Amino acid sequence: MTASRTALTAAAALLLTVALTAPAAHADPPGVTEDTTAPVRIDPTNPNLRMVQGATLAPPKVLNIKSIVETDDGSERRQDTNDNITFALQAEVLFGKDSADLSTDALARISAIADEVRKQHATHLRVFGFTDNLGSAAHGLVLSKQRANAVQQELAVDLGSGITFEIRGYGEQYPIADNSTEAGRRKNRRVEVSFPRGG
Repeated sequence: MTASRTALTAAAALLLTVALTAPAAHADPPGVTEDTTAPVRIDPTNPNLRMVQGATLAPPKVLNIKSIVETDDGSERRQDTNDNITFALQAEVLFGKDSADLSTDALARISAIADEVRKQHATHLRVFGFTDNLGSAAHGLVLSKQRANAVQQELAVDLGSGITFEIRGYGEQYPIADNSTEAGRRKNRRVEVSFPRGG
């Protein structure tokens, strides 16, 4: 009985969540979602579940733990969540200014992403392009889509058949940094490749 009580208490502790509110720097682009469904059901009437009298359990959900690793110069960022892996590469490491032609350095970086896609056994990839807010919004939309297409085409060569792609150009939408500084604009000019985490 003690072991089952301990297991139940541990499971309840894992599923109880506190809503943490922090100002969001940006919203995730459409199509990038995380599953927060609780993996087990907790019976709130179980007598082994010790709670303060009159207390009730909040609806269970899984906290989405997010790990972000960025290079010192900020040119590459990897974000791992419960469900997805996202690589963000600054436009400057992939393309020349106002260009959608991949640089030779870009090919090695895209190849490293393809290696991770294979490792995760992912078959559906999202390739999203973004720009800063300089220039016209219409030009930013076109350029971000061209850059996303260029990265997708190189990934398709590396990965071969059996992969489906969702490709979008969002222009200046969904910034991850402040567009009022050059350092922020550099981070916002990026191509993101995301895919589900393997089992």
